[in-house]
Amino acid sequence: MIGTGVGIGVVGLGGMGNLHAKHLAELGADIVAGADLVPEHRRQFAERFGAEPYETHEELVVDDAVDAIVVATPNRFHEPITVAALEAGRHVLVEKPLAHTLESAERIVEAARRSDAVCMVGFHNRHVASTAMFDEHRMRGQFGDLTHVEANYVRRRGVPGPGSWFTDPDLAGGGALIDIGVHALDLALYVLDFPEIVEVSGITRTTFGNQEDYADPEGFGENWNAEIEAYEVDDSVSAFVRCADRQTISLEAAWATNREESMDFRVRGTEAGAQFEIGDTDMTMLDAGTAGTDHYADINLSGDPSVTGYTEQDQQFLEAVDRGESPASNTLEEALTVQRVIDGIYRSSETESSVSFADVDQTLEPRTQFN
Repeated sequence: MIGTGVGIGVVGLGGMGNLHAKHLAELGADIVAGADLVPEHRRQFAERFGAEPYETHEELVVDDAVDAIVVATPNRFHEPITVAALEAGRHVLVEKPLAHTLESAERIVEAARRSDAVCMVGFHNRHVASTAMFDEHRMRGQFGDLTHVEANYVRRRGVPGPGSWFTDPDLAGGGALIDIGVHALDLALYVLDFPEIVEVSGITRTTFGNQEDYADPEGFGENWNAEIEAYEVDDSVSAFVRCADRQTISLEAAWATNREESMDFRVRGTEAGAQFEIGDTDMTMLDAGTAGTDHYADINLSGDPSVTGYTEQDQQFLEAVDRGESPASNTLEEALTVQRVIDGIYRSSETESSVSFADVDQTLEPRTQFN
C-alpha cells in the first residue's frame, strides 16, 4: 500500500479531519497524531486512531513520528499551521481554500518555495468519476475547443448557523463564495486547463443569513438566532470570468436563494459538450450529427461509484510524498489562481465594476471587507 510507513498528523479534528484520517489509514498510512483546541475532539480522535493528542499545532509539527500533516481547520489558521509544517520539513495537505485572504495564500506559496516538503491543496471534486471520464474524453479531443463553463453550487436553504466559523469573516474570509463557490470555480478552471485569466466581475449578496424569520426546513443551520449573532458574509454570488482565447466561466453559488438547488456543471465545446453534477459519478456527453438524418446524440456515461474524490485525492497526496515531488494535480500554483479569482470577485462586488486580473496581485492593498 502506497501509504505504508507514512506518519500522518491531523490538525483540526472535526468532520473533515476525521474523514481524511479514515481514508489515509485505509491507504496504509499511520495516523500518529492529532491536534485540536477542543479536549473532546482530541479524546475521540486518539481513541479512534490510536494517535497522540496535542492541543496545538506547534506541538504536533515537532513530533518525530509525523511525516506529513493534514490541515483541516477554519481558513484563517491555514497559513500559520501550513507554514510551520513546511518549515519543519513536514509534507502538507491543506483543505480548500488555500487561505482566508489572497495575501495569506501568497505567504503560504512563498513558504512552500523555501521548503523541500510537498504541499497539496484539497480540491477533491477533480478526482470523482465524472471528472475522470471528462478528462479522458477531453484528452481524446472529443470536445474540440472548450469555450464556456456554467458552474453551479446552489443550495435553496443551507446557511451554516450564525455563530459558526463559516459565518465569521475573520475566520472564513468570506461566505458562500469562499466556502462552496470555490469548489465550482476550481473545477471550472481545472476543466479549462487553467487558462490565462483576463478579467473577473461579480456581485455578492447578503440576503438571508440576517433574517430573524429565516426558514430552515431541513435544519441545516443549528441553533439559529439572527438577533444575537452577527452575520456579515455573503450568502450568494453571481460572477463571470473572462479568459484569454475567448474562454469564459459563469458562476452561481449560494448558501440560500429562492430557486431549486443545483450542483449542475455544463461544459461547452466546439465538437461536443458535457454535463454532470459536481462530485457525481455520471456524465452526459452532448453532440449532434447528420448520419441518416439530423439528430442529437446524447451519451450517458456511468462511472464506478466506488471511486470517491477524497480517496483518490488522498492517494495522490501519499504518492507525491513517496516520490518527494510536487503533485501533478491540486498544486499550490493552481490554488493561488483560484484564490486570486475569489479575491477579484469580492473586489468587483465592492467597487461595482469589473476587475482586471493583472491588478489582483500582492501590490494591491488588502481588501477592507472579509479580511
